[in-house]
Amino acid sequence: MESLRLSFEAVTPIFLLMLLGYVLKSMKVAEKSTFDAINGLVFKIFLPVLLFYNIYKTEVNQVFDAKLVAFTIISVFCIFIIGLFAVGFITKDNAKRGVILQGFFRSNYAILGIPLVHYICGEKSGALASLMVAVVVPAFNVLAVISLEIFKGNKIEIKKIIKGILLNPLIIGCSFGGLFFVLKLKLPVVIENAVSDISKIASPLAIVILGASFTFSGIKGYFKENLITVFVKLILAPLVMLSLAALLGFRGEAFACLIVLFGAPVAVSSFAMAQQMGGDEKLASQVIVISSAACVVTLFIWIFIFGYLGFI
Repeated sequence: MESLRLSFEAVTPIFLLMLLGYVLKSMKVAEKSTFDAINGLVFKIFLPVLLFYNIYKTEVNQVFDAKLVAFTIISVFCIFIIGLFAVGFITKDNAKRGVILQGFFRSNYAILGIPLVHYICGEKSGALASLMVAVVVPAFNVLAVISLEIFKGNKIEIKKIIKGILLNPLIIGCSFGGLFFVLKLKLPVVIENAVSDISKIASPLAIVILGASFTFSGIKGYFKENLITVFVKLILAPLVMLSLAALLGFRGEAFACLIVLFGAPVAVSSFAMAQQMGGDEKLASQVIVISSAACVVTLFIWIFIFGYLGFI
């Protein structure tokens, strides 16, 4: 029951914020163009600041698990490569392909990772969870840019993909965060406080705008895409990767990090990126909403199974 409560408490705030956005849109508090403009600000300013601050504030002390880092990067890359070939059999719509592909591998770890690992392993945990933020956030965003750029046209342009990566606001935020992290640079207290305040706005605002974009009438038209994406994200990928992790000897906090990494819902920021880069924004919003609902059950199951088996 504790695991179920954990999942419920982690996901419920997301739903409440989405509901707020949907209600605001339904009440016509603002025009669609206004919500789109705010989403642009979220993508270009608020989310990059959040990612910068998450990495900047990472405190790993002397804890560095090279095996965990290597397994994480290789696993995410494998899901990306397999998904890249698989999406062609799912749909012929390029706008949908990029969204489905990033939905396969891109989880909400940046927001849910540290608090969930804390709850699973206790308050004294968190060093590895923080380290993972610095590892997975840049990897997720680079692969997400590639996912959306590849399916913008019929011809794959390497230069365009590289340019898209280098100029992507989320990548820039991660890069500056990594630079400050590696060089151990510190912002002046006044500026750090301001950055902290801005970072706190990012996730709630992104989720509210996501809710404002959601339409129930469109779910039926995306049933197959939603079903496949959420199944791979919350069931198939965790089943394969967590089983491999268990066989490779991961235990305790490291295993808890992997449960959250592979078991968390699709990242909220994937909607903003899809909208800004020509992906199917309706599908992106639905995948996030449905995976956020379903993970209450699936995340509980993964925590229960591997906890019962003694891996965490």
